Amino acid sequence: MVTVAPLFQRGRRCIPFVMNGSLRMGQESQSSHLVRRPRLLPEPDHNPGFLLELLNGREGWLIARRVRVIRRGLAVLAWTIPAMLIQAACLVAPGRTKIKFARFYWRIFTRLIGIKVRVIGHIASAADGRQVVFVSNHSSWVDIPVVGGVVDGCFVSKRDVAKWPVIGTIARLGRTVFVSRSRTAIALERDAMRAKLAHGDNLILFPEGTSSDGSRVLPFRTSFFALAEVRQGDSPKALPLIQPMSVVYDRLGGLPAGRASRPVFAWYGDMDIASHFWRLSQHIGLRATILLHTPMEPASFADRKALSQAVWQVVADGASTLRQNRPVPPLDLPATASGKPTFAARCRA
Repeated sequence: MVTVAPLFQRGRRCIPFVMNGSLRMGQESQSSHLVRRPRLLPEPDHNPGFLLELLNGREGWLIARRVRVIRRGLAVLAWTIPAMLIQAACLVAPGRTKIKFARFYWRIFTRLIGIKVRVIGHIASAADGRQVVFVSNHSSWVDIPVVGGVVDGCFVSKRDVAKWPVIGTIARLGRTVFVSRSRTAIALERDAMRAKLAHGDNLILFPEGTSSDGSRVLPFRTSFFALAEVRQGDSPKALPLIQPMSVVYDRLGGLPAGRASRPVFAWYGDMDIASHFWRLSQHIGLRATILLHTPMEPASFADRKALSQAVWQVVADGASTLRQNRPVPPLDLPATASGKPTFAARCRA
């Protein structure tokens, strides 16, 4: 008996035949000299890769996506558990190890879930002892690893996150500043954020106060900018620099992501992280773009409301251009002849 089939060809596509002895001897064969074998799994000796085969069509496609989610989830878990222990040790070690490792953790985390990050612009560096407050739009929990893997800084988050299982522990290990966002606690929370800056840390703010559907940038809450408001007796040089950032998820499956595909990335409303992770991790060819704009001087603005509006304008304009998949340089706010900033964003020359 001879099997006529390539060694590594799919078992279901090859048709083995049994050749009678009369045919091998060159004699005339009968009508039954070719006998079709039943459709069973091919023998391992004939097809060594048969266990890796998937069903054709939609069933195989769904299995592949589920396997991808499980693989990415296990990879994130295998990376997070030892990373938490390492970060805990870094917290008691002197120097900036705890800052550098936190950024390294988020960078690997982003790769494990299949998202590539493109950065446009330059990260503002602390000068003359002044720290930087990075201000970004917020559309998903994915913003945390995407932004955290690019810039050095401590996140500012709502106090409820500290109570979340596992996530709250990761946030505390990352030295997150928790705020209540209530008007009565503005002064205390402002002092807490300024204390973090005084210790040499940068801050990462999402002033929308919540996540959106990714189609627009919500108005910024002015209370977040209290830390950059000039108080009586303060020197302008004592205030941190403000660097606006626009974050947009612009590739899905390697192709430009449109309005219909934004719910894949956006996490808002009553969505839970587990189901969103399951939906997001099924896809390939994901990309996030971070647009770093020109840093702003808080002392150039009359109050925190003017500063908040100016930063929002730059972030919203940058995000709008990125969503249209158009090339865009970092944006700036030019000053008028009177020295007051205008809200008409322009591209840096």
